[in-house]
Amino acid sequence: MDFPNYFADAESNFDDADFILFGIPFDKTSSFRHGSEKAPSAIRTASWNFETFNLRTGTDLKNLNFHDYGDLDVKTLNSIEMINNVKDFSLKLQEKKKFPIAIGGEHSISTGIVQSFPKDTAVLSLDAHLDFRQIYENNIHNHACVLRRISEHVKIRNIATIGIRSAEFEEYEEAKRLNLFFRDIFTIKKRGFSNVLKETKDYLKDMNIYFTLDIDVLDPAYAPGTSTPEPFGLDPFDILNCIDIFAPLLVGFDLVEVSPAYDHGETALLAAKIIRHVIDRVGQYKYTKK
Repeated sequence: MDFPNYFADAESNFDDADFILFGIPFDKTSSFRHGSEKAPSAIRTASWNFETFNLRTGTDLKNLNFHDYGDLDVKTLNSIEMINNVKDFSLKLQEKKKFPIAIGGEHSISTGIVQSFPKDTAVLSLDAHLDFRQIYENNIHNHACVLRRISEHVKIRNIATIGIRSAEFEEYEEAKRLNLFFRDIFTIKKRGFSNVLKETKDYLKDMNIYFTLDIDVLDPAYAPGTSTPEPFGLDPFDILNCIDIFAPLLVGFDLVEVSPAYDHGETALLAAKIIRHVIDRVGQYKYTKK
C-alpha cells in the first residue's frame, strides 16, 4: 500500500504551522552501518500507522499545527557543506519563529541546527556514545565528533548528555577534564532514571533547550535498525518520561541514526511515535489551538 510522502497529520501549511518537520538524508560519515539517509522516508511511512489521538496524554494531534517541509537537498554535499546548508535553513525557521523537528540522517546533522540557535541555548543529548572526539576518520565533522563541534557554539557548561555507554578512553578523559555533564547508563541504573532526569533538569535550570536524540540510546532490542547499535540501553518509556519532563523548555528537536535496512520497520515505527510525542507534549505547553 502506498502512503503520502509526508509525515502523517502534518496537514498545516508552512505559514500556519508552529512545528516544521524536515528530513536531512545525509549519511557520509557513518562508521559501522550505512543507510540512515533512507530514514526520513521510512519514518514518514511509519507515521501513517498511528491514530491522531494519544491515549496516554489525551491529546489529539488534529489540534496542533505542523507541516512537513520535505527533505533538504544534501545527499551530494560533503559534511561542512551539509552543516552550512542545514544551518541556513534552520536560521530561516528561527526568523519565522517555527519549532524545528529534523529527521536524520546521521548525527552530524545536529551541528548545523544548533548553530542556528543563540549561543546561550542549552543542548540535551540522548545517545549511547559520547560523540566528543576532536576528529575521527580524518573528519572533524564526523558523527563521532558532534558534541565537540556543538561545544564550539554553545558553552560546554550548557550541554548535558545522558545514556552513554561507549567512548574512546582519550575522549572520555577529555570530557571529564572539560567538565562535560554526562550520565552513563550504569549510573542511571544505580541512581534511577527519574533521579538522573531531575539532576539533569536542575543542572540546565530554566534554559531554552535543544534536544537531540540518537536512536541508539535505546537498547538494540527496541531499536535494532540503527547505525551503531550498543547493548544495555534505555527503553522506550524512558524516552517518554524524558520528553515529558523537558517539553516546557524545548525549542527544537532532532532524531537521528535510524538505519531502516537493519530491521523490519520496528525502529522507524518507534522513531515516528517519538516524534509525535514531542509534537504532542511541546504543543500542549506552547501551541494548543484555542
